[in-house]
Amino acid sequence: MTTLAFRAATTDDIPALVALVTSAYRGHASRTGWTSEADLIDGERIDAAALEADLSRDRSIILLAERGDQLVACAHVADVDGKGYFGMFAVDPAQQGSGLGSVVLTEAENYAAREWGVAVMQMTVIDVREELIAFYERRGYVRTGITKPFPYGDERVGTPRRDDLQFEVLTKTLD
Repeated sequence: MTTLAFRAATTDDIPALVALVTSAYRGHASRTGWTSEADLIDGERIDAAALEADLSRDRSIILLAERGDQLVACAHVADVDGKGYFGMFAVDPAQQGSGLGSVVLTEAENYAAREWGVAVMQMTVIDVREELIAFYERRGYVRTGITKPFPYGDERVGTPRRDDLQFEVLTKTLD
């Protein structure tokens, strides 16, 4: 097995990022892994414009995990008001359950602490995704009870198949 390497995404990586994130969360391909949102939301999970915005922000990086020349995982990591933000986390569905996600999450946390000196990492997760929330809880994240509305009507995040979706904020103190 080729060694895992991390690097910052560039605009040249946008097509591969759209494909990876979509395959991990939406459509038939996502059902290979366990992170699929296909029963909750149809359509795209991310678009090129959103990725360009994340890449151009100050104190924001899209972290890529590659094996050889294959993109196997990614995550958006940013400093938002002095706290780390972790989002757009995607692992190739064929490699989910292999431990790769935990390695990428740890790298993202280390990056935020090392590069920006943040002491806390936050994320938002659709609150009905109990299995995904449990994954994060096993890695030290806690549910805050703070919720944020799902962006119904925003086609950039897909078309919800349910009308009861919302995000919950999870947080972790970094060592």
